[in-house]
Amino acid sequence: MQSETPRLIIGLTGGIGSGKSRVADLLASWGATVIDTDEISRRLTAAGGAAMPGIVREFGPQAAGPDGAMDRDWMRAKVFAEPQARAALEAILHPLISREALDAGARATGCYVVFVVPLLIESGRWTQRVDRVCVVDCDPETQIRRVQSRSGLTADTIQRIMAAQAARDTRLAAAHDVILNDGATSAQTLCARTRALHDRWCALASASGHAA
Repeated sequence: MQSETPRLIIGLTGGIGSGKSRVADLLASWGATVIDTDEISRRLTAAGGAAMPGIVREFGPQAAGPDGAMDRDWMRAKVFAEPQARAALEAILHPLISREALDAGARATGCYVVFVVPLLIESGRWTQRVDRVCVVDCDPETQIRRVQSRSGLTADTIQRIMAAQAARDTRLAAAHDVILNDGATSAQTLCARTRALHDRWCALASASGHAA
C-alpha cells in the first residue's frame, strides 16, 4: 500500500486471546499509528452505524438489539450455524472496514503504521496491503483461559471461534515477525519483546525511507 508519503506498514494479527490489543497499545504508546479493524467493526455495527442498514436488510430485524446495535450473541450463533451467513456478513462488513482502515492509514502521522487485523491471514487481502506481518503467538490452552476470564464464553464457544481462524502453524508460516505471549510470558517480558520489534521497525522505516 502506498500513500503520497511512503510509510512502513505492519499487519498485526493473532488468534483470539493472544494479546494483540496489549501489543497494539504498547506500540501506540511508543509513537506508532495503530488502526484496529475490530474497533472499526464495532463502530460500524453500533446503533446508527453504517453497516446496520445492510445487516438488517440481509438478516432481518432480529439481527439488531433493542438499542439498534447488532445483536452480537445472535449473530455469533447464526454465523456458526450457517457458513453462508458468515459470508453474507463479511460481504457487508469487510469493504466498509477496509475503506475506513485504509483512509486512516493514509492520514497516519506515526513513525510507522500498524493495522490490527484478527483475520489478516484468512482474508487473503491484507497480506498484500502490508510490508510485514507480525503474529502475536500463543498456545491454544492459554487462549481459551484468557478469553474465558474476560468474556464468560464457554470453552466450546471459544474453540469454535478458534476453529474459524487460521491454525497456529498457518499464522506462523506467514509471519515476518513473531511476538511470543504464551502462558509463561510476564507483562514485563511481553513489553521487552514488543519494544525490540518496535525499535527494529523504526530502524527499517528510517533506512528504507518509510517515514510518516
